[in-house]
Amino acid sequence: MSQPAARQPAASIDRKRWSILAVICFALVMVVIDNTVLNIAIPTLMTELSTTAAEAQWAFTSYLLVLSGFVLVGGVASDRYGRKRVVLVGITLFGTASLAAAFAAEPWHLIAARAVMGFGAALLMPGTLAILMHTFSDAERPKAIGAWMAVAAVGSSGGPILGGFLISHFWWGAVFLINVPISILCLVALVILVPDVPATRNDRIDWIGAVLSVIATVSLVWAITSVPEHGWASADVQVPAVIGVLALAAFIAWELRVESPMLDLGLFRNLRFSAAVLGGLLASFGMAGSLFLLTLHFQLLNGYTPIEASIRLLPLAICTLIGSTAISVIVLQRLGAPLALLSSMSVAAIGLLLIGLLPAEDYLSSLVGLILVGLGTGAAGPVAGTVLMSSIPLQKAGAGSGVSSTIQELGNGLGVAVLGTVLTAFFVTRLPGSLRAEGESSFTDAIGRVSGAAADQVRDAFATGLSFSQIIGAVTVFGGGLAAAALLRMTRSAATPQMPPADELRTPAAKH
Repeated sequence: MSQPAARQPAASIDRKRWSILAVICFALVMVVIDNTVLNIAIPTLMTELSTTAAEAQWAFTSYLLVLSGFVLVGGVASDRYGRKRVVLVGITLFGTASLAAAFAAEPWHLIAARAVMGFGAALLMPGTLAILMHTFSDAERPKAIGAWMAVAAVGSSGGPILGGFLISHFWWGAVFLINVPISILCLVALVILVPDVPATRNDRIDWIGAVLSVIATVSLVWAITSVPEHGWASADVQVPAVIGVLALAAFIAWELRVESPMLDLGLFRNLRFSAAVLGGLLASFGMAGSLFLLTLHFQLLNGYTPIEASIRLLPLAICTLIGSTAISVIVLQRLGAPLALLSSMSVAAIGLLLIGLLPAEDYLSSLVGLILVGLGTGAAGPVAGTVLMSSIPLQKAGAGSGVSSTIQELGNGLGVAVLGTVLTAFFVTRLPGSLRAEGESSFTDAIGRVSGAAADQVRDAFATGLSFSQIIGAVTVFGGGLAAAALLRMTRSAATPQMPPADELRTPAAKH
């Protein structure tokens, strides 16, 4: 016998829905900023906390690895224990660990605090999106998802700027201490505004699936993010990659045979869901890869400081915000999901192409490309997210959000790893033989050994590598848009995605 598992928001929720969205976005931006806020603080940490380069890097990496590894588990936990409850636990952990990180006396204290922050963020992120799915009606969900994803994208871009400001005016611990009052404010607001949403799953906990998913995700993210530093052939990349692939294979095999799987892999047989996963993956690929290459472009070729480079990336962040909150809703309503995803990713690809083809020395020549990449990826993310979340039952919204967040993290890592590898390959092959060893290590090592015409040759080689990498990124993003649109065209309806009616949703108990 079927049981209703969801319904349109009640009137009391409906009146508070935009306030709920604002609080959720406020909490989300805090979490996302911490993904990048340490980028500019690492040199200060090495000086004031007496960390080694490796310890400073681990302070950055521990947050990313734990967040990536547990975000799917966090999504499933929000389905099982209630979205509000899990989000409140996540914010509490995140705020408490931020306080510990701000006053860390030893490097290992900071690394441990950052890991706990990552776990809190993994509980918080998917639960916030699941709350939005319960709060907003079918017609308004694309707009709410667009705002949620816009905050995530802009937060990543704004992290280095905020970090630079806080470090220049206070001390390194301020980049963490600022999270404490924000966490308290979000906790109070969520308790007041968000009603308790009952748990939507009551089946047995799949502990084996949870452990395998964490091992697989952490290993794969570790391998991918290690590529720029160590190269694909390094044991530092290949060992975690093999562990990740084996754990992923074991996870799939286990989930297919267990009675109550942590993640219903049957979701991937839904072409709309698979298309959304592909589109979200490659939109993240394009955005992260472009940010990585543009940062190198501005700092190493144009000679900007990290803060100056971050400020010049602001048009990308602003246009991402516009694309996510306004353009995504318009193209989804007017074009339908397939054309909306294809057109937005095509715009992003054109932007990457322009950045790759126009002269690298002039910032203004890159500005048009920055605008197009921001508008395109900004629109593509919410379109893919709306398709993904609308293709699954509402009682699995937490798990769906966990999948979306995991895919985003993998796309970010792949964008940096793949395009960084292309950059290094083209750069090194265009260097004189005597400089290739230094070039494989870094651009600065190669140019530091030469002057005059030879330095110009090194700069030209690096500029060529940057250009070709952006072109490869453009082709990849456009191909992803074509493939995702084709998958969506193969489904029965190509119209704007809608959530299934409440009476068609079934609880796990009803299914078994």
